[in-house]
Order: sequence, then C-alpha cells, then structure tokens
Amino acid sequence: MKWFDYVAPRSLGEAFQHLASHPGARFLAGGTDLLVQMRAGRKETDLVIDLKHIPELMELRDSPEGLTLGAAVPCCAIYGDSGISRAYPALAEVANLIGGTQIQSRASIGGNLANAAPSADSIPLLIALGAVCRIASAAGERTMPAEEFCTAPGVNALRSGELLVSLHIPKPGPRSAAQYLRFIPRNEMDIAVAGAGVSLVLDNGTIRSARVALSSVAPTPLFVKAAGDALAGRPAAKESLGTAAELAREAARPITDMRGTPDYRRHLCAVLTRRALEAALAKAKENN
Repeated sequence: MKWFDYVAPRSLGEAFQHLASHPGARFLAGGTDLLVQMRAGRKETDLVIDLKHIPELMELRDSPEGLTLGAAVPCCAIYGDSGISRAYPALAEVANLIGGTQIQSRASIGGNLANAAPSADSIPLLIALGAVCRIASAAGERTMPAEEFCTAPGVNALRSGELLVSLHIPKPGPRSAAQYLRFIPRNEMDIAVAGAGVSLVLDNGTIRSARVALSSVAPTPLFVKAAGDALAGRPAAKESLGTAAELAREAARPITDMRGTPDYRRHLCAVLTRRALEAALAKAKENN
C-alpha cells in the first residue's frame, strides 16, 4: 500500500478545508471498502480524511418526520438501538447482514452507498424505503433520492469537494413494511448473486403504494419503478405480486461472472422480488 497521511476533523468545515488543500483525498466512513481497495492498488491517495469524529456524520436520530442516519454511523449502532430496530426493522436486518461482527463495528450504511457497488446489500432497501441523501460541500448543500446516487459500478453522484453527510428515511406509516432478500451460494461468498428490496403500504386489502429495487443485476443498484407502480391500487393477492416479480425480472440487466449467468440472475430477480413482497405483505398486515 502506498503511504498516506491521516486526519480526523471534528467538523464539516474542517473536513472541507482538508479537502480543498488535497483534492485527491479520500473519505473514510468505516474503511471496510476503502482500505481493501487501497491495498489492492485500485485506489490511491495522499490523504485519508476520517469522518467518524464529525457530529453530523455520526447522528442517529428518529423523529416524527423520520430517521436521520449519519453517513459514518456503524451498522452495529443501528441494530443495537432497540427503538430504531422496532421502527425500521428491515434496515436493522440489513445492517446485521453486512459482513461479520467486526466489520459491522466499522462499516456504515452511508459508506456502503458511497462505494456504489452494484451488489451492495443496503442500497436496494434504501431505495425501497425512499431514502434521501444529504450532500454537502463548502459551497452549500443539496439533496438527492437514493436511487439517483449510484451512477456506474463504483461511481457515485458526488461532485468534486462534496461528501455524503446523512440519509433521511421517511417515517413508516401504519400498515406498511419493507424487506430485503438476497441469494448467496454459501455464507463464505458474501456477495449477492441477486438481491431485492421492497416496501409497500396497505389500505383495506389493497396495495396503496410499493417500491422495488434490485442488486447485482445491473451496473448500479436498480430502482424498478414499474414493478412498484404495477402494484398500486391492486389487491394484496398472489397474482399482483407475480406481476411485479415478472416486471423486476424483465428490468434486470445482469452479466455473467463466477456467481451466475444472466438467465439465472433474472430468474432469481423474480423469485426474490415475489418472496420479499410476500414477507413485507405479511408484516404490513400486522403493523397497525
């Protein structure tokens, strides 16, 4: 690994000062992706800026409007908070899915999003939950839906001088639920062959609204708007879920690699979407 300097700013302003003097600096939200990539020579930098000492990036707060999740909050803090686990159970499940215990003490959902891997487990669920990214620079702030954040494999929408500060996840309403499911060939191969994140809201036996997103089957995590739209206003029945699952299969644009062929991944998209919707539907019926 190439040598680099390390700083741990205590404020956003201080972080932007370091970035201004070192335009090629890399942000460290947990390091579980960045350090591996630097060891492999895929990324280089003269300066690593540790974000875990900046209050805004470590904020984890639930309110009537929804959840504020700082970009550097470790996964273990999410599922370790009983109130947040109750209010956002699917998010807690995903946080507990990323790596092992040691990884979860460092890795963050924000870092998982910023790394922009097509196979990232948290991103389909963030999209399904309607998460909004808060992005900041020395010049100001802007927001962006999670489904627009990843632009290519390993590439995100951050401009020069910007960083992802936090995610806002709307408060779930009654009769709503979300679910993420993935398929991996074995526990030792922790990268999903395919994954599906869904959310839905029920209204007197009818699906009022739904969102569906996929992982590992396109150059970026894939928001399948057509699948969610096809469920809106439809009965909460097997046929409705099957239609959405088929639309998810059709939207997939997978490649062939050591984990699977395109046909296999498309098949998994349909299966995982249907199963995730079934699980979310069962939970929504219990959420009053």
